[in-house]
This record gives sequence, C-alpha cells and structure tokens, in this order.
Amino acid sequence: MSREMPQSGAGTLVLVVGASGVGKDALIAGARTMLMHDSRFAFPERTITRPAHAAEHHASLSEADFSAAAREGRFALTWEAHGLQYGVPANVDKMIASGQTIVVNASRSIGAAARERYSRVCFILIECPLDVRAARLAQRGREDGAAVEARLTRRVAEFDPTDVDVRIDNSGALKDGVRALVEVLKSLPESI
Repeated sequence: MSREMPQSGAGTLVLVVGASGVGKDALIAGARTMLMHDSRFAFPERTITRPAHAAEHHASLSEADFSAAAREGRFALTWEAHGLQYGVPANVDKMIASGQTIVVNASRSIGAAARERYSRVCFILIECPLDVRAARLAQRGREDGAAVEARLTRRVAEFDPTDVDVRIDNSGALKDGVRALVEVLKSLPESI
C-alpha cells in the first residue's frame, strides 16, 4: 500500500528486517521490555494469517478475514512471505503523526513501499550466520524440515541492501543484540 506523497509526521517508522532465524522477534521483544516506560516508542502488533504461536507476538486472522481487513483499510502496510499474509495496523499512521517511533518486524520486500508512505523510515537489518539461523529455526519448532529449508534459502528480489540504514549482528548473546537495537532506537532523532 502506498500514497502519492509520503505521510509527513513527526515520528519515525523503524523496519526491523532480516532473514528467518536472525532473531528479529527476540530483539524486538527485548527492546519492548527495555523501553516500556518510554512513550516515544511503540511496538504495534502485526497481523499474520498463521495461528498464534509462543515464538512470535502477533494477531492471527484467516486468509479471508485478512483480505477483508486489507480492503477495509485496516493495515498501513502489507506483504506476503512464506505463503502467509502480514499486516501492520493502520493506527501506526496516527502514532507517527504524533511523533512516536514505531518499531515493527517487517519484510525486506517493503522498504520501498514504506519510504513512499512515510517521510521518516529507518531500515534496520538483523544478521547472523546461516548455521545459527538453522539452529534457531529448528529450536522454535514452528515449521517442518521442508519449510525450515525454504526459509533458509529464501531470496527477496525486492530487497536492495543499499536501502539499509543500520546493520546489527545478532549471532552472539541475546542481551548484546537487544542492547544494540535499543542503542540504535535511542539514537534516532527526536520528532521534527
């Protein structure tokens, strides 16, 4: 979804992106906890056409309900990956307009759409080695072997690595990755 002109707003949309298994959800959950008393930051819940699972914080909708919600304008951004539909709630527009920094786990494929829609976007790429990703995907137990392999080998044609504003290596201890993400979030300019 996009508009002709970027939405001007005082806040920033932060897209936390990276391949499956790099630890985006874990880093975002840690940052959410560390920043829970700082009203400058919001961590809206994504909607996914997958049943709820302990490994991922999201709202769940059937494909039909997701399609209806998209037609009704209930999402600011949507994308498809791994045979699933993902959506960021439309209320982020008001949050950004009010000056908040909005942090979402997003697809590498929506960078251009986000930059068309919002005047302030920070694209944070989370990275770690393939073997670490494979172990994490196996441990979370959400997909079978074929689905894990598909996630490990997925390439995103729309992803341009030059669009990345910040890279975070999350191959070490979770607390180090969370600290790095929080430092980046706190370093973003205050609302304009």
